[in-house]
Amino acid sequence: MTDSATDNALTIDTIRAAAARIGDAVVHTPTLFSKTLSHMTGANIWLKFENQQFTAAYKERGALNKLLQLDPADLKRGVITASAGNHSQGLSYHGTRLGVPVTIVMPRTTPTVKVMQTESVGGTVVLEGENFDEAYAHALKLEAELGLTFVHPFDDPAVAAGQGTVALEMFADAPEIDTLVVPIGGGGLISGMATAAKAKAQEEDRQIDVIGVQARLYPSMYACTRGEDLPSGGDSLAEGIAVKEPGQFTRKVVAKLVDDIVLVDEPHLETAVALLLQIEKTVVEGAGAAGLAAVLANKERFAGRNLGLVLCGGNIDTRLLANVLLRDLARSGRLARLRVTLQDRPGSLMKVMHEFAEANVNILEISHQRIFTNLPAKGLVTDIECEARDSVQLEALITRLRAQGYSVSHVELN
Repeated sequence: MTDSATDNALTIDTIRAAAARIGDAVVHTPTLFSKTLSHMTGANIWLKFENQQFTAAYKERGALNKLLQLDPADLKRGVITASAGNHSQGLSYHGTRLGVPVTIVMPRTTPTVKVMQTESVGGTVVLEGENFDEAYAHALKLEAELGLTFVHPFDDPAVAAGQGTVALEMFADAPEIDTLVVPIGGGGLISGMATAAKAKAQEEDRQIDVIGVQARLYPSMYACTRGEDLPSGGDSLAEGIAVKEPGQFTRKVVAKLVDDIVLVDEPHLETAVALLLQIEKTVVEGAGAAGLAAVLANKERFAGRNLGLVLCGGNIDTRLLANVLLRDLARSGRLARLRVTLQDRPGSLMKVMHEFAEANVNILEISHQRIFTNLPAKGLVTDIECEARDSVQLEALITRLRAQGYSVSHVELN
């Protein structure tokens, strides 16, 4: 696609047309100011709760906008896509609502919750490949074999225009926003939002920055915009943006309109998911927390700015969410596993437990190791999982134990 074709395919007019087209079929989700997160980060933070869509993700917008522009004959035969989850749910929900058969090819690694939710809204799921790119290749094969119409999850101007309606709503609800921090997988969301933001900036003669965020494990768009070749792969919490190859169309839009892209590490993603649940009482998946993760990791850069963050999805497996929350407690010092070396004699463990009680630290679990250790035969290692008020209380306990002559170490969290 030429640059001129790119310019004409996605504009503020096509985004406004998408907003009118999809109308009330998608939720106008709230954009709310977060006092606590703003205080924590030094920025003024508005959150766009796209996790409150019926399918818990913004992807409904682009999927519906695309469906409403397809030929009736193509709709009758059915559509197909490849998706890590959220696009599949949006396309399945609105396709079923419109009477369109929908086939979804998902990677085998897709969280069970996303497979179940896609099937529950009418999609036929095919599991193939270990990542999006392998699922995508299989979907193209089925498209040709079955005569279906492929609806791309991000590399399509109609899909990107639908996603751009997120920005229209944000600016309508919080016109003071001067910086959008937007997750990037394939680039559909940020392409639409950047197009809307830059048009608004031009209309109002002011500056609006658009900052993209990618997981460091999957820096595909980041690498493209810099002409670099970076490794891409791994088990990211943000599987919704774990895309090895960004769109051909979207990378042109990003190169033209996005001011910068930052990379975030897994611990910041985990912390952001936990904070949003603890502070805002809202469940987000890793990709949905990427914007906040970027701000947490770059507080000085965003200090004083009026930030708009998109909580783009809330489909996270409950077991994974539980792990994230427990790991966050461990990082904050509220949960810990301490390894204490004892002499293997009656009363040794009781004395240690007395020290925990005196420090008012709760013991959750105790395990002994006598065999697989390099200690003398009369020694043993005891791992004690415990719960403290905070890291200060925990360190006070460790100091107390060492003062009593015990060898104490943390069993570190990866």
